[in-house]
Amino acid sequence: MTHRSTTRGLILGVLASMSFGTSGAFIKPLLEGGWSPAAAVTIRAGIAGLVLLPIAVIALRGRWAALWRARWRVIGMGLIGVAGTQLAYFAAISRIPVSTSLLIEYLAPLILVAIVWIRTRRTPRAVVLIGSVLAVGGLVLIIGPGAIAATDGLGIVFALIAMLGVVGYYLIAARPSNGLPTVAFAASGLLLGSLTLGVIGGLGLLPLAADFGTVPMGGAEVPWWVPLSFVALVGTAFAYVASIAASEMLGSRLMSFVGLLEVVFAGLFAWLLIGENISLVQGLGGLLILGGIALVRMEREADAPLEPGSVDEDAGLASRRGTAATRPAAGA
Repeated sequence: MTHRSTTRGLILGVLASMSFGTSGAFIKPLLEGGWSPAAAVTIRAGIAGLVLLPIAVIALRGRWAALWRARWRVIGMGLIGVAGTQLAYFAAISRIPVSTSLLIEYLAPLILVAIVWIRTRRTPRAVVLIGSVLAVGGLVLIIGPGAIAATDGLGIVFALIAMLGVVGYYLIAARPSNGLPTVAFAASGLLLGSLTLGVIGGLGLLPLAADFGTVPMGGAEVPWWVPLSFVALVGTAFAYVASIAASEMLGSRLMSFVGLLEVVFAGLFAWLLIGENISLVQGLGGLLILGGIALVRMEREADAPLEPGSVDEDAGLASRRGTAATRPAAGA
């Protein structure tokens, strides 16, 4: 992984986190207007997938076999990265506070650090361990120390499943593309995930409710499709393409830490767009997350443990076998 590739990956990762971070501020008016979370996510993923579909078709011309070769990766993204994680999250927040569920879900980077540790049998460097502590500490400060308290055991189990879904998302996203354009991977995963959620909702296993009227936003009443379109285009379509491309460049572990910035950006956009306050403690939490990312990034690449399922691991295996590891470009 070259320095230029890492820099590009970090830029894309930050842009992806920023885009994902807009979702809360734009989805909240819909929820307050009568939409169920499941309906909002199902439709936003479906619209995003349809928007990306024409671009994906153009990118796949002459390379349709790449989509078939990546079928298990696509299925994993759709069922785990999109639908499964959302289902577990909805089940969790129905039993425990949203803050508690988010805190557990965003512990995913620690699991990825542990996976690298187990797979490589190499203790992470001190900067990674310290960075992990700083990032999680910052997360607690942003979400709120009170999020640690939860008494519903089943709710915690659902939140843990959602966390594993996030882990699965980063591992799947970081796999080598093998010729499949990033935009095609994102489009197919989003469409499959939306279809899965729609079927589950149609069976009555997931509440799907929507109100196609106006919603309050920025001190005015706007049509329901305004915030939903923004979230579908920016907070979903662009965000998934950028996040997947960044994951292929950075690997699952580093990208999962960069992904914590979504919480920081979510707070900033909520402050700018819907007037939610940001406390000094939350600001400190954001700085701690940035510090944690910087420390994880500081680990010297030559000595870093190879990440499971990442381009780095494949390259390392190939070099140890004395073969030339050739991988297609990650970007769409």
